[in-house]
Amino acid sequence: MTETTIDFAAIKKRQQGAWATGNYAVVGTTLQIVGETLCEALDLRSGSRVLDVCAGNGNATLAAARRFTDVTSTDYVPSLLEAGKKRAEAEGLTVHFQEADVENLPFPDGSFDVVLSTFGVMFSPDQQKAASELVRVCKPGGKIGLANWTPEGFIGQLFKTIGKYVPPAAGLKSPSLWGTQGRLEELFSAAGKVHTASRSFPFRYRSPQHFVEVFRTFYGPMNKTFAALEAEPDKQAAFGRDLLELIERGNRSGDGTLVLPSEYLEVVIEKKR
Repeated sequence: MTETTIDFAAIKKRQQGAWATGNYAVVGTTLQIVGETLCEALDLRSGSRVLDVCAGNGNATLAAARRFTDVTSTDYVPSLLEAGKKRAEAEGLTVHFQEADVENLPFPDGSFDVVLSTFGVMFSPDQQKAASELVRVCKPGGKIGLANWTPEGFIGQLFKTIGKYVPPAAGLKSPSLWGTQGRLEELFSAAGKVHTASRSFPFRYRSPQHFVEVFRTFYGPMNKTFAALEAEPDKQAAFGRDLLELIERGNRSGDGTLVLPSEYLEVVIEKKR
């Protein structure tokens, strides 16, 4: 199956349903530091026009707003935008929230000085179209900042484990490719210079079992995977065991709690003038 024959619309509808399941904000809030460090990597300046795409509950959005920028926060899951809006209101931050699909952004060319996405745009089914939209709405000489899980890191391996039990759609490129220099060059080198740096985010939970419990309840893709295996209890149990094995293999706490580093790629793309 070629990329042009993949039914991206159907895949996107399923993905949208998955991310709307549970409550991603419970997990997303723990990742706040990534938005902060990405804004620093971009050397974000006050007054900049900033777009956060696939913003979830607003980690990068809030980090940018705290730096006195003019932020527009977008996602295609309304409940996540609402969660981000509540966070912004609680901090007294001014943010414009707008429902939008990253593969078809409702903004004119060159509308923003900086375009952001933390662990978001990497999950878009049509990777080339999503990347093209990021470039299009970024002004000449502007920057695109991304945080993407790598294939080798914990979350990359987590999705690989999920794929063993619920295979992804045929022909669909892995989201983890956004965490590789090679794929980023394919997607963005024509638009400008691509800078990457390997970073690590440590997941901190009460225990490995607590991590599974939280992700099974609130993280849409894992919630959907467990639900898809309900008719096959043995297979569902095997999935749970594989998850715990993966988690315990990377746990460095040494005290029964969970401290699990997950590699991600911090990306800054300088668009040509």
